[in-house]
Amino acid sequence: MCEMKRLILYGLMIILGLPAVAQTDINRYTLFTGFDYMISPARNLTQRGFESDFGITAKPWLGLGMDFGISGEDILSGAGTINGSETAFSPALKAININPNSIHVGFKSTTYTLAAGPQLYLRKFEKVTFFARPGFGLIHESANIAFPSQLGFILAVVGQPVPNPHQTDTTYFVGMGGGFDLNVSRRVGLRFATDWVNTHLFSGLLTQRQNYIRFSVGPTFRWGQLKQSR
Repeated sequence: MCEMKRLILYGLMIILGLPAVAQTDINRYTLFTGFDYMISPARNLTQRGFESDFGITAKPWLGLGMDFGISGEDILSGAGTINGSETAFSPALKAININPNSIHVGFKSTTYTLAAGPQLYLRKFEKVTFFARPGFGLIHESANIAFPSQLGFILAVVGQPVPNPHQTDTTYFVGMGGGFDLNVSRRVGLRFATDWVNTHLFSGLLTQRQNYIRFSVGPTFRWGQLKQSR
């Protein structure tokens, strides 16, 4: 942890020490593609995959783009656990003196995200471009849940149906994100980004909303010339 703090501190010192030369030669189109690492802490879910983003710069400080990401066990890995207290069956389990917190169900899943919206740029430094973006879009998750064999008997006692072990759901999400591009050249950069997403997948099964955090890194490719008014 101390080494990570030092790396972050050194990185900030390098960025702050860069010459404050505003970027004037700006490309109109940007394509990013790279690896992502996404987690959902409440479900102990870890996923890896890839992300792709295409953007059009409307103003030096404003871009409009579309982002697509896919993460899950079908790509590299993606697995987590569901706590019984977070499910719609929690009251029924308590009614027969079973502690919902004692039930942990494993699952594997694949998650797709699609977002579109504005991206705000800070072009104060020549070698680094900072950006921030709100998060609005759709999220789809396909999960294979390893329900324990005794769960069917328990649910039969309380008069609840056994859920399908294969679950899919699509809903909206909100959130925010940001990061920076290291400008290797006018047409090529290296992007580091972090996004936070809040949503409520599988609302018929899970009672609580989910938070996702996604870290992504990869190259950006730029072309075209932004015509600026004088």
